[in-house]
Amino acid sequence: MVLKVLIVDDEKLARSRMRTLLGDCTAPQVLVGAEAANATQAMQLIQHEPFDAVLLDVHMPGADGIALARALQALPRRPAVVFVTAHAEHAVQAFEIEAVDYLTKPVRLERLQLALQKVQRLAAAAPGAQPGAVQESLLIQDRGRTERVPLAEVLYFKAELKYITVRTASRSYILDGSLNELEERYAAQYLRVHRNALVLRHAMRALERHHDPEEGEGWAVRLNGVDELLAVSRRQLAAVREALTG
Repeated sequence: MVLKVLIVDDEKLARSRMRTLLGDCTAPQVLVGAEAANATQAMQLIQHEPFDAVLLDVHMPGADGIALARALQALPRRPAVVFVTAHAEHAVQAFEIEAVDYLTKPVRLERLQLALQKVQRLAAAAPGAQPGAVQESLLIQDRGRTERVPLAEVLYFKAELKYITVRTASRSYILDGSLNELEERYAAQYLRVHRNALVLRHAMRALERHHDPEEGEGWAVRLNGVDELLAVSRRQLAAVREALTG
C-alpha cells in the first residue's frame, strides 16, 4: 500500500525537508500528493482530493494545526493526522483530537516511518473505514513524550508493583492506572486470567501446564505474538477454558 500524504507547514524549507525524508521512506512507500502553507490551503486540497495522511505543523499564521485537525473531524472522509512540530507541549491536546502520532522536529527517518506505519495499520485493520477514523487507543507517557498505542495491539496488561505493564507484540510500555478499571472498561476485549493480569481474548492460543516459582504447579495461557506464558489462577481456569473453546 502506497500512502498518499499532504504536507502542511508555513515554512517552505521545512516542507522541502519533509518531502526529502518521505522520499527516503521504504516501509511504507509514500506519495506526496500536495503541499500547503496554511490551514486554509490544506482544507481546500483535502476537500477536493483524498489523502491517507496529513503531516501537520502546529504553529502557522491564521488557523493553527490544532484548529485544522478539529475541522477535519467534521469531514465525511478525513485523512489521518500526524503532527510534525518543534513544540512538544501540544502533544496531549493533539491526541485528544485523535492524532495518530506526534513528532517533534528535527524528525528522524526511523521515527517518521513508525508514524506512517501506524497510519498503514489503521487503514489495513479497517479497509472500508475512513483513514482518519482512529481506533480506540491508550495514551502512554514514554520518556517525556506521549504516544498513542492502539488498543487492538495490546496483548496483555499486567500489574507490576505500582504500575501496569502494557505489552504489544513489538514492545512493552508502562501505564499508571488500575487493573480493575481496565477490566471494567475493556471487559469485552480482555479476560482476567489472574489477579495481576488481563489478556486479549482473541490472542489466547493455548492453556498449558506450568510451574510457577511462587505458586507451584498450575496452568498458564500462551498468547499469539509473545513467547512468555501468563499464569492462570485456579479461580479463572474455567473462564479461560471457556474462552478458548468458545
